Amino acid sequence: MNEQSPQEAALRKRLYWHSRRGMWELDLLLVPFLEQRYDSLDEADQRAFRQLIDEEDQDLFMWLMRRDWPEDPDRRRIVQLIVEHAESADSIGHRPV
Repeated sequence: MNEQSPQEAALRKRLYWHSRRGMWELDLLLVPFLEQRYDSLDEADQRAFRQLIDEEDQDLFMWLMRRDWPEDPDRRRIVQLIVEHAESADSIGHRPV
């Protein structure tokens, strides 16, 4: 089993709680992405995710619902990865009924 350092465990906990936004639509996109894809991202995409979850809920909602796209290319890339993950067959089994 792969043990996490205390720093990695604290970061993961922080990411999880910051991914839980209190807006159901955002929770359904961010939490499964964190749980299923975050660990396989390269460092640049992980950093982009960490920065993304510090954004305001209204901005996240607009971006993740594809009503608008972030201007920053790194932020746009991570938003696209999250949206693609939500639409993929990999995430279907993890959606609540």
